[in-house]
Formats: sequence, C-alpha cells, structure tokens
Amino acid sequence: MAKITYRHPSGTVTVLEVPAPNTVMRGAKINNVDGIEAQCGGSAQCGTCHVYVDELCAVQLPEMHESEDEVLYGTASPRRDNSRLSCQLPISDALDGLVVDLPERQS
Repeated sequence: MAKITYRHPSGTVTVLEVPAPNTVMRGAKINNVDGIEAQCGGSAQCGTCHVYVDELCAVQLPEMHESEDEVLYGTASPRRDNSRLSCQLPISDALDGLVVDLPERQS
C-alpha cells in the first residue's frame, strides 16, 4: 500500500492509501478522483491519465518505457520533464508518499 497525493488545478488535494497491485491511475479511478479520465483503461495508449510528478517528492519511479514516452508527446496538457502516465506507475512501497499534480485538462 502507498499513500498517494493528487493535487488538483483548483487547489483541492486528495490523499489516498492505494493498495497494490493497482496503479496511480487505478487508485484515482476507484476512488472517484476527478482529473484522471483513463479512456484506454490503463494500456498507455490515450494519455488521459497524464500527471506531473512533484519534483520535490523523493520516491523512486519506475523507468519510463518507450510507449509511455511516445504517448506523452500527444497529451492535451503540455508535456514537462516531470510528466508521467499514471497508468504506468504501479503501486508499491517505493511509491509511498508520491505527490502528483493533475493537469488542467486531459482531452
């Protein structure tokens, strides 16, 4: 289980305890967190689960795969150095304390 903080553009903050084997995206969806659409259901194809990882967060993220890298170039909100697809961030103890900012729009 990992504590994940989702920060919304409006300033609202949602903090969840997300159990494995979920992803950061799935944790948001099953808890009705606005701002994560996940139209493809988590297969790294649509980019509608785009998040910005807080750069001050000291968690170790999994390496980005080529398919995720490619999808991030087509997201509705601008790609940044700290952009990730939340469907590609599997929950583990290593992600405990992760903070992500949700973009202004996903599609």
